[in-house]
This record gives sequence, C-alpha cells and structure tokens, in this order.
Amino acid sequence: MKNRLEKMRNQMGWTQQELADRVEVSRQTIISLENGRYNPSILLAFRLARLFRVKIEDIFIYSEEE
Repeated sequence: MKNRLEKMRNQMGWTQQELADRVEVSRQTIISLENGRYNPSILLAFRLARLFRVKIEDIFIYSEEE
C-alpha cells in the first residue's frame, strides 16, 4: 500500500524516531511503513491519522490492483 507518511512527517519536521515515539511503535515500524513493506494495523492507522489531524485515506492510498 502506498502512503504519504514520509512526506507528512517531513512537513512536521519530525525524525522517524520522533514519529515512532508519538504513536508508540518502533523506529523500524516507521521505516517499514514509509518504504511500503508493512501495512499498518487499523489501530496504528487511526493513531497516525489523529496525530496528523487527517483522515486515514489522506495518509494511505489503497489500490485494488495491489
């Protein structure tokens, strides 16, 4: 699943570790999310959306073709 996480994180001026701390996951989880190697749990997706004050679909881009 594609996402805008890295772009949004950079706009806030946060490191991967800072974002990880804010949503209570490891830095490795953030790295995997940003690289598209890992799809978040629904709980993590909601935490990220709440943190950035956007809808989940503003961060994660779902495509039927994937």
